[in-house]
Amino acid sequence: MEGKRLVAITGASSGLGEAAARAFSDAGHPLLLMARRLERMQALNLPNALCAKVDVRDREQILAAVREAEAKFGPVDMMFANAGVARLADIGKQRPEEWDEMIDINTKGVMNTVHAVMSGMMARRRGTLFMMSSIAGRKVYADHTVYCGTKFFVHAVSESLREYLSAYDVRVVVISPGIIETEVLDHVTDPTTLANYKANKAAIEGGIGPEHVAGLMLHAYNLPQRALVQEICITPTRQKY
Repeated sequence: MEGKRLVAITGASSGLGEAAARAFSDAGHPLLLMARRLERMQALNLPNALCAKVDVRDREQILAAVREAEAKFGPVDMMFANAGVARLADIGKQRPEEWDEMIDINTKGVMNTVHAVMSGMMARRRGTLFMMSSIAGRKVYADHTVYCGTKFFVHAVSESLREYLSAYDVRVVVISPGIIETEVLDHVTDPTTLANYKANKAAIEGGIGPEHVAGLMLHAYNLPQRALVQEICITPTRQKY
C-alpha cells in the first residue's frame, strides 16, 4: 500500500497550525512543521516530523526547509500556508509598523510559502494548497482594517491560483474561520480593541476549538484529487457576524 504523502505547515507551533499537525500526524502523514518557535514544535513530539525554524518573510528559509523535508519524506503533497499575525487596532491610532508586520507576514509570507511548492505540484500534477484566511477576508470589522485587507488579499490570490492551477489538477482551499480558540489575541496591543474583542467572544460563550477546523481540513484533503472543497467557512453557532 502506498505510504502517506508529506504535509507541510507554516505557523505550526500553536493554534490551528498545531491542530492541523496533530490531525494529519494521527492520519499517518509525515510532516514538515515550520514556525519561528522551534521549541514549541519539537515539544509536540509528533512522529516522522521535521521541525524547522522558519520566518515566512524569508523566502529562502522556506525553500531550504522544503528541500530538506522532501529529501527525507518525498514531495510535499499538501502545504498549509497558515502563518499569520493579527495586530487589531483603531486604524487612526495604530502604529504603521504594525501594518508592516501584518502585510509582510499575512500576504508576502503566504506567497513565499506557495512559491516553495507550487512548481513541484504543477510538475507532478497533484497537490493541495490550504490558504489561511478568515471570516475577516469576507467582510470588514471595526479595528480590523489592515488585517481585513491582508485576508481579502488571501481570498483574491486564492481565487486566481485556483483557476490557474486547475489545469494542473492542483487544489486550492481557503480556510475562513470565525472566532476560534487560538493565540490571536496575544498580538493585539490596543487595549480598547482587545477589551471589545474579549467582550464579544464572551457574549457568544467563546470560540470553537481549532481541532474542528483541522478535522474539516483532513476530510477535504482526503477527497479524491478531482474533488475540491473551495472554501471552509466555520464559526461558532452563536457568532452572528
